Amino acid sequence: MFRFENPEYLNLLWLIPLGIILLIWLNKQKKKALNTFADENLHSSIIPNHSNAKTKIKTVLILIALSLLILAAANPQVGTKLQEVKQTGIDVFICLDVSLSMSAEDIKPNRLDKAKYQISNLIQKLRGDRIGLIIFAGQAYIQFPLTTDYSAANLFLNAVDFSSVPQQGTAIASAINMATQSFDTASTQKAIIIITDGEDHEGDIESAVENAVEKGIKIYTIGLGSPEGVPIPIYDERGNLRGFKTDNSGNTVLTKLNEQILKEIASKGDGVYYRGNNYEDYLDKIYSDLSQLEKSEYGTKKVTDYESRYYYLVIPAVILLLLEFFISERKSPFFVRLNKKLGLEE
Repeated sequence: MFRFENPEYLNLLWLIPLGIILLIWLNKQKKKALNTFADENLHSSIIPNHSNAKTKIKTVLILIALSLLILAAANPQVGTKLQEVKQTGIDVFICLDVSLSMSAEDIKPNRLDKAKYQISNLIQKLRGDRIGLIIFAGQAYIQFPLTTDYSAANLFLNAVDFSSVPQQGTAIASAINMATQSFDTASTQKAIIIITDGEDHEGDIESAVENAVEKGIKIYTIGLGSPEGVPIPIYDERGNLRGFKTDNSGNTVLTKLNEQILKEIASKGDGVYYRGNNYEDYLDKIYSDLSQLEKSEYGTKKVTDYESRYYYLVIPAVILLLLEFFISERKSPFFVRLNKKLGLEE
């Protein structure tokens, strides 16, 4: 198997034809200037020792050497063998609240967007650990299962919005139960991280937490929002603010952070509760704590062992550059004498 480790460097090869075009243009400009200075028949008298052939050879050598160095920078590699690699890490399910109350803007730009931003940052830092995402409002759904495909995870995360779960509510218990059931039976370290405002929670949360703890799962909670309460903005399709959500009596609805229930969940779940804000990334802090746990093996995968072959290109490139350095642009006496005998010019 063959590949380039750094294929982005191959784009530099486009500089070679551009360089050739530039050299041709400069050569024409040079000839034009020389013709302006003196008649073409007098050129050999003005610069008698200059060899056009050697100049062209030196230019070709430099262009070939540069091409080889660019290819070497891309680092061509040859796959020599397949080998099995043990996969170790921890398993983390993030349960993300997508109910309408998460559109409140006491956390900027709003609660949900802030949570998605921090989850995305976490995904970019993962190295071998598996992550899954469960979204919930009135019901819970798996947005993506436990995976190490972080690119796909980011794509599914970006698709999350307030319409992802049509039924309104805050089904925290349902989300915990779904995460608990979705973990593999392997003895990996497991954790659930719940990101919500905790408002209007539904279901038997205590039973869900006890079930998770019995299976060795830690539960962390991050509360987003203000305990004092803020209105829920309503925007039109163009992103213009139309007003705020009201109840059946026309009163503005305030969404408040329910810290008490989130503290209880974290306490009983052998985890920690964090109150989110605009400045600190508590999701990253939780993951840093979890990373200290002993990582367990959860499977194996086959990977190709590649060996670099860049030196096959660097060595000839260096030789060509040295050769170019020692070739002068003066005419060789041997060829001058030979051309005179044959009645030719170099």
